[in-house]
Amino acid sequence: MTSLQRYIAEEIATDHVDGLLTRREAMRRLALLGMGAAAAGDLIAACAKQQDATGSPKPTAGESPTGSAQPPGAANTLPTAPITWAGPQGQLQGAWAQAADSKGCVLVVHENKGLNDWVRSVAGRLAGAGHSALAIDLLSEEGGTGAFSDPAQATAALGRIPLDRFTRDLNSGVAELKLRAPGQKVGVVGFCFGGGLVWQLLASGAPGVSAAVPFYGPLPANPDFAGSKAAVLAIYAAQDSRVTGSRAAAKAALDRAGLVNEIVVEPNADHAFFNDTGPRYNAGASADAWQRLLDWFGRYLAGQ
Repeated sequence: MTSLQRYIAEEIATDHVDGLLTRREAMRRLALLGMGAAAAGDLIAACAKQQDATGSPKPTAGESPTGSAQPPGAANTLPTAPITWAGPQGQLQGAWAQAADSKGCVLVVHENKGLNDWVRSVAGRLAGAGHSALAIDLLSEEGGTGAFSDPAQATAALGRIPLDRFTRDLNSGVAELKLRAPGQKVGVVGFCFGGGLVWQLLASGAPGVSAAVPFYGPLPANPDFAGSKAAVLAIYAAQDSRVTGSRAAAKAALDRAGLVNEIVVEPNADHAFFNDTGPRYNAGASADAWQRLLDWFGRYLAGQ
């Protein structure tokens, strides 16, 4: 099992421990990742033990995460349009949002659910804030996220893709942005699984990327960011001990590489707090993170 497969498996197990998935559904999803019943049971038990040790509050399944409040930037959201382009191993798919007066553009990397409406909304919000955005579909070679009627199958499919393919596809997305917005600097933002891929992209050198914002993404083992030139804003959640525990290693690796960086830990927030369609959504933390993201891109993409 690769590190990203393990991360996806831990997310599933944690969702069960937090009461967001039944045990049967969690076991089904873990089986789709290739885990046997005994290994899946052991993983769930380990995540439950970690939850007890940290004392993190559990979200309540079934409650509306947003109420009547709009997520940050929603009031100015611009529409996205489906696009395709020639990738390194076939046609790639994505959702493109064109800003009226773009000041640097952004590649948006989805969670382990693939390119869904929430990810498209993030691209639209970025465009509304002045940054043309492309949300890439990393399941393009499998026919796209829309080809999966079962979201768990889409997640499992992502878990089977080798890391080097993700890196090639992300670099192709960066190149597509440079074609669509010639002369503009490119940033990248990713969430959860996508945040981990932002770290992987930085470790691969991330040519052409001027700014990066990984949201609560798992850090690669022994990361080396020496080949990158991006300014990095890493956003974590205080209650997300599983991922936030790596922030000191991330800071050390960024400093060793001489990269401009800032580490932010949002208080009273848990993993996936920025996703306003999910049960861990935190409006206050999201508003703060959104403003920090815009300030970062304004500084390192628009040159403000």
